Amino acid sequence: MKKILLSSIILIIGIVFIGRLSYLQIFSFSPDQVLEDPAIKAIYDYPERGYIYDRNGKLLVGNDPAYDVMVIPREVKPLDTLMFCNLIGLDKDTFIKKLKKARVYSPRLPSVLVPQLSKEDYAKLQEKMRHFEGFYIQKRSLRYYDTKSAANVLGYISEVNERDLAENPYYVQGELKGRTGVEKTYEDTLRGKKGVQYIQKDRFNRDIGPYKDGALDTPPEQGKEISITIDKNLQEYGELLMHGKRGGIVAIEPSSGEILSMISGPTYDPSLLVGRKRSKNYTKLYNDSIANPTWDRTLLAEPSPGSPFKTLNALIALQEGAITPDTKIMCYHGFYVGKTKRGCHCGGGLRDLHVGIYKSCNAYFAGAFRKIYDKFDTTDEAMDVWEKHMRSFGLGGYLGSDLHTGRPGRIPSKEYYDKWYGDNRWSSSYIISNSIGQGEIAVTPIQLANMTAAIANRGYYYTPHILKKVNGKDITIPRFTEMKHTTIDRKHFEPVIEGMADVYHKGTARWLQIPDIEIAGKTGTVENYTIIDGVKTQLTDHSLFVAFAPVNNPKIAIAVYIENGYYGSRYAGHIASLMIEKYIKGEITRKDMEKRMLEKTLDHEYAKPYSGEEFKINEYVW
Repeated sequence: MKKILLSSIILIIGIVFIGRLSYLQIFSFSPDQVLEDPAIKAIYDYPERGYIYDRNGKLLVGNDPAYDVMVIPREVKPLDTLMFCNLIGLDKDTFIKKLKKARVYSPRLPSVLVPQLSKEDYAKLQEKMRHFEGFYIQKRSLRYYDTKSAANVLGYISEVNERDLAENPYYVQGELKGRTGVEKTYEDTLRGKKGVQYIQKDRFNRDIGPYKDGALDTPPEQGKEISITIDKNLQEYGELLMHGKRGGIVAIEPSSGEILSMISGPTYDPSLLVGRKRSKNYTKLYNDSIANPTWDRTLLAEPSPGSPFKTLNALIALQEGAITPDTKIMCYHGFYVGKTKRGCHCGGGLRDLHVGIYKSCNAYFAGAFRKIYDKFDTTDEAMDVWEKHMRSFGLGGYLGSDLHTGRPGRIPSKEYYDKWYGDNRWSSSYIISNSIGQGEIAVTPIQLANMTAAIANRGYYYTPHILKKVNGKDITIPRFTEMKHTTIDRKHFEPVIEGMADVYHKGTARWLQIPDIEIAGKTGTVENYTIIDGVKTQLTDHSLFVAFAPVNNPKIAIAVYIENGYYGSRYAGHIASLMIEKYIKGEITRKDMEKRMLEKTLDHEYAKPYSGEEFKINEYVW
């Protein structure tokens, strides 16, 4: 009986063991398990990254062939180090350091030793590679830019780091990944999927053929081409106008939320971040802490909005019944907060909504702002209503776009002011600067452009976005096609828009008219402070401008923000008007304005904090 039991146990164990071996040999095809086998090596085949086109099918980003020198550490045999280093352009210490790093990563898996050889270096090295066992050349593609613009939009790619490898098992050392811009947001779409071929090796470490007859091999999948919403011609033109200026321009198609241009100045040629000099060039750009060319001002700058914000306060006052278009408020060349007078440039006199907008009367909007708060029993209640209306225009939070970065701006709440002044210890006079877009309000240029699109649409907007097509097919993403309604009734927009149209006809931008295009706009001059030697110092004001055109059936809404640009119409207004004409007509008729913007720079203003020269201060912010 014992013999039978022992035989049965041995037989069962044998069956289980044979079954497990059969399963591993026949059914277990996990690539991860295969890579753990030292007798198998993987050779990766990288597809071309997807091309990027503009909204009209013009090429923005393509690919050029490149060659990486790869190493499999355990297969390296003694070699003429000096000769090899001369061929690949490395000094001996760097070579040893890179080889050591590759061995730490994996002695069995390939690592990039020298990335992105030039065609000339590849040709010299290729014929001599047979002398260096354990090394081989792998072909891949690098980005080629068919434009010198849109660096902040397109972004760049670079080699994966240890954090990337830990977070995503798809990548192996030496691969490239999108870091910013469209390259980052749509990384999974653009990169495609690498192919792999598994090679069986014998006990002498020699290749003997495909593992399992290639059953686990996979072909590469080409990266998908995408079309983005940017207009290449408009983007390039805007960057020309921004030469020698710092700030941001965002243009949006109101009927769709598609971003037509997104210009951050100063900028750089995106091709600087391609090739073996990428790291050196990036370090130089990143460390420029004065001009900050890698800091995307369209998404990250948060200036006060200035007078364009008056249009929203007007809409809220109309919606809440605090004013009508005919309500008149006296301007005494300014307005008083307690015993302190705040100035106004409009000329003084009795103002209604229409005149208040096109003359940008500070006193009118301070009065309208107070009337909003006077409608409610408590300041807290009024603040809640005011905040709700403002946030309905996409202010004070992230817009939910498909852009790789951003800032929320700031629309203060009652809790915000309670922290400053104490609960029930403040009133509208404490925050009166909010009436003219100063105070604690902060917006990004893209939020300003989106706000302008909502006004152009008479009360709704679509979330701004950058993706238009994938592989030539229109893409429908629900959050980008859903209409976002503001809390303001449509009827209240017309009197505000009429005032904005007269900003061009007889107001603060009357000399910026464009022939045959009806434009509605609003100038803005924003106070600008910084800390110099520990002292809060007022600098030259920022120039802001928002506009849309045509007034009826608008095709473009735009916001322009120019740091230290004096006043609204001086720089920002010129640039906005030219951009509108360029987009709608395709050509420029206001050559006088164009000449002025192409020739004038603000470099002298940006040097003032370091030179000690006086700043240009506008007594009346408008």
